[in-house]
Amino acid sequence: MAFEGLTEKISSAFKKLRGQTRLTEADVKDAMREIRLALLEADVNFKVTKDFIKAVTEQATDAEILESLSPAQQVIKIVNDELIKLLGGKGARITIAPNPPTIVMMAGLQGSGKTTNAAKLAGLFKKQQQRRPLLVACDVYRPAAIDQLKVVGRQLDIPVFEMGQGDPVEIAKQGIAHARKNGYDMVFLDTAGRLHIDEALMDELKNIKAEVKPHEILLVVDAMTGQDAVNVAKVFDEALDISGVLMSKMDGDARGGAALSVKAVTGKPIMYIGTGEKLDNIEPFHPDRMASRILGMGDVLTLIEKAQQNFDEKQAIQTAKKMSAGKFTLTDFYDQLQQIKNMGPLEDMLGMIPGVDAKALAGAQVDNKAMGHTEAIILSMTPKERENPSIINYSRKKRIANGCGLKIEEVNKLLKQFDAMQKMTKQLASMQKRAKKRKGGFPGFGGFKFPF
Repeated sequence: MAFEGLTEKISSAFKKLRGQTRLTEADVKDAMREIRLALLEADVNFKVTKDFIKAVTEQATDAEILESLSPAQQVIKIVNDELIKLLGGKGARITIAPNPPTIVMMAGLQGSGKTTNAAKLAGLFKKQQQRRPLLVACDVYRPAAIDQLKVVGRQLDIPVFEMGQGDPVEIAKQGIAHARKNGYDMVFLDTAGRLHIDEALMDELKNIKAEVKPHEILLVVDAMTGQDAVNVAKVFDEALDISGVLMSKMDGDARGGAALSVKAVTGKPIMYIGTGEKLDNIEPFHPDRMASRILGMGDVLTLIEKAQQNFDEKQAIQTAKKMSAGKFTLTDFYDQLQQIKNMGPLEDMLGMIPGVDAKALAGAQVDNKAMGHTEAIILSMTPKERENPSIINYSRKKRIANGCGLKIEEVNKLLKQFDAMQKMTKQLASMQKRAKKRKGGFPGFGGFKFPF
């Protein structure tokens, strides 16, 4: 994920501050010097960095701050507040028009991920707000652009309006008319990109804007291009007066400078971020949560939201009851694995937990291969074996191992782990029942009770 290097360096500067019982103006300036270098190394705009460090230093060297009981914490709070301001303050979103359809014009250079992210965004509104989006193929120049939009549209079950290699302005106009006629309440115009900014590109986009009067113009920029992304945003904004930015490829090894600079340079907020290659890897941008991640403080709210989106509440209650009754099966276990995988890479999930050292995680690899082996073993079993693993004898184990291409030892390992997990849940359930008889929770656990 972006910002890993920046997080490490800022955390190092804060560690030195926390080690001081009293802070001096020199201590603060030394820390700010480190943070300044960290921001510049992260490819943050020079002027943006200069203004940020100046604002933090002026507040942090105030006599009241330095003489307070916890000056280091106060300085960290100031840095956090200024980071939130730098990232845009409050989160900005696409505003739904009172009279549908809401027209969203997607713009950007070729290679920024514009077509895929237009579909991702449409999918986000379909899933989270139950909208009926329509994708309109206005990119008539790039080879296979229309086909690409059709493919991603089909995967998300979102219709695509296209008129072949015609006039983009007319296609946009007819696409919106089609949306009105057929009850689509959102229209996403996938306009053409170029390998670089040119007059012809801008004129075409201006003509589309003048003809269809979109409610929102969203610019897709590639986070991996650093300050170039900010320069692109500035030029597009001057020509089109964009509503905001969708920052793509935030899951890559981008240094993060573009995300920290774009609002300050253009005045336009980042609205959404692309967080992976899958079509559901897109999320609203929250300046406060991103600031928290940058400072190594985790992002619990996003973690909770991901869990809520991917875990079925009724299924979770049912699973909890099964576990308490000792009836949790390998089928249930497999379903849980799938829901966890849908939340995204486990490394990213761990990075959202406050107190988890990002530097320590940087060299660690969650063994996704082992998870894949577990899935393969379970899928090689019959439904009866998954429901009742105790019937799996040597010949069955041999068949399962052959079916998934693994050794019998790995099948044995999974069955032992699952058996141990079942025993543990039964013991916990038994403790819960005994605790209920005492009309309280577990002794010494402050009345803690299991959710089943």
